[in-house]
Amino acid sequence: MAMRRFDPRGPQRGPQIRINQRIRVPEVRVIGDAGEMLGIMQTQEALRRAQERGLDLVEVNPKAEPPVCKILDFGKFKYDEKKKAREAKRKQSVVEIKEIKLRPKTDDHDLQFKTRAAHRFLEAGHKVKFTVRFRGREITHPEKAQEQLDWIMKACEEVANVEVRPAMEQRTMTLLIAPKPALMQKVAQARALAEKARQKAIQEGRAPAAIESKEDEIEMLEQELEDRDRGEDDEEDDENELPPGQSPPR
Repeated sequence: MAMRRFDPRGPQRGPQIRINQRIRVPEVRVIGDAGEMLGIMQTQEALRRAQERGLDLVEVNPKAEPPVCKILDFGKFKYDEKKKAREAKRKQSVVEIKEIKLRPKTDDHDLQFKTRAAHRFLEAGHKVKFTVRFRGREITHPEKAQEQLDWIMKACEEVANVEVRPAMEQRTMTLLIAPKPALMQKVAQARALAEKARQKAIQEGRAPAAIESKEDEIEMLEQELEDRDRGEDDEEDDENELPPGQSPPR
């Protein structure tokens, strides 16, 4: 399989947290699992102490001299960080724009799947930006992309308004749609009820699982879209490496 080309326009990975054996500096300043300062020690000694407690050594401030590490349960730490991010996101009133990528050669099955995904984003109160990317000589036939976006507008007309009609931007054609006001009103009401149920669950000591699962569903859908985009790019890279006239295996 061909190696994927780096796309500087795509989302970049954030800084990675170093834990346990990935912390390779000779010494660190250590904070215990109860928040107590343990001082500066050899990294191997800090790691040994964490392992004795069945915990992890996590680098929390890599820019300090020496870096600051904390002994904690990394799995729980990640869960808590994700929960904090969700809480902050829940308090924001900013409408997100979910991007869905297409190619002029995207087949009907994928086009239908991505249109259904757009419906789910819209029903969750998000705007959706469709981006059709052109490669090579595809740019000479923009009418195919126009047909795709026209079909999407028709398929989404009951739940969305068109904010920006299909337009060329360098080697892409884009379309921006937004939930209709009536749908946004329903979303706002649903969010208010969900927040009320969440607060009640917290007061009663229960986990607001139903609310969390809705957000998980959107995240899983975004991940599936990304996986499909990667698969489409990899397939095209493989085709580009074939000798002239030879078709890829099906």
